[in-house]
Amino acid sequence: MSDTAGLRIVHVLRAPMGGVLRHVRDLALAQAESGHQVGLICDVPGTDGYNEAMLEQIAGGLPLGLHRVAMARAVGFADIASARATLSVLERLKPDIVHGHGAKGGVYARAIGGLANRQARPARLYSPHGGSLHFDPQSRTGKLYFTVERMLERACETILFVADYERSVYETKIGAPRRTTQVVHNGLTPAEFEPVAAAANAAAFLFIGEIRMLKGPDLFVDAVAALRAGGHEDVDAVMVGAGPDRPAIAERIEAHGLSGAITMRDPIPARDAFALARTVVMPSRAEAMPYIVLEALAAGKPLIATTVGGIPEIMGRDNEALVEPALAPLTDAMRRSLDNPGWLDKQMVPLTTLKSRFSAAVMAESIVNAYREALTRARPTAMAPSPAGPKANGASSVS
Repeated sequence: MSDTAGLRIVHVLRAPMGGVLRHVRDLALAQAESGHQVGLICDVPGTDGYNEAMLEQIAGGLPLGLHRVAMARAVGFADIASARATLSVLERLKPDIVHGHGAKGGVYARAIGGLANRQARPARLYSPHGGSLHFDPQSRTGKLYFTVERMLERACETILFVADYERSVYETKIGAPRRTTQVVHNGLTPAEFEPVAAAANAAAFLFIGEIRMLKGPDLFVDAVAALRAGGHEDVDAVMVGAGPDRPAIAERIEAHGLSGAITMRDPIPARDAFALARTVVMPSRAEAMPYIVLEALAAGKPLIATTVGGIPEIMGRDNEALVEPALAPLTDAMRRSLDNPGWLDKQMVPLTTLKSRFSAAVMAESIVNAYREALTRARPTAMAPSPAGPKANGASSVS
């Protein structure tokens, strides 16, 4: 395979939602536009929060198609049938690259990806995207996941992290990687660097994302309650998203007497949501490299976020807009943004800096380069140049 030959790439992930799906969408479409044959395998429809609209958008640009296979969130006997079904798809697609995303996608890509193309061994790459790394290493579930991670480590050529933080967590919880690693930050498309103005009737604060406790929606609701009790009686907010803890958050809003102050909305595109409020608040307890931070900053939205995951790599570790994921510091920052107009604007990352560091084009190019390097290890003989030129490897590809 020459350096300019197209690759057959299949991405595998379980849950088509949130930042992982956004990452795969941008990556897959950019790869397809560059002449690669790209496909995607993910869970079947039906789970609350799955972004079927985004999947439909992706499907139209994937030469190797979108394939749905039932994948349970929890580990169990159902994984055997899911793995077989995933392998069946992979065998038909005959990929050069199998790229697993998240905990379950990473397991399937590494455990069975090597069997996908019997004519030429595929390179297997794994991107945790947080995933199993969120678990407590002292918990029973954490010990199970980290043991599996260590066992599967040698079943891939490269581990791709979206943040230095994510790689450091991997080293702390699992151990020093025994495979090649690379950090490639998430990136945005040019259109996402256009500003989004707040609507005339915009609320003060916006929460946007999956509604589960890991993302801190309870902290957001409690902070709004504290603000209204502490002198900002008219402060209002919007929460956009879906997820397993949405009913509990709706009950929390009701218990605080905030039904008239906090509006809950189903998922909509981020840029549409940004117009609903003047300030974005991201109170997550754990993250890897969240897209919503990049999207909000690129859209020119003032942002208050927590000092978790790779967020300080985006905004700077000493940024005053970053707080610990706890009620008091979050409420203090939200109150300061109300009491001191313009304070938050001064904490935001300059647009020129964002464009130079977090571009989708740079992200896609870096990852394809990682694919080619991984192939030299997966297929050392086939990739070795001969005196007459590059040796054909027998894999299906496009020029």
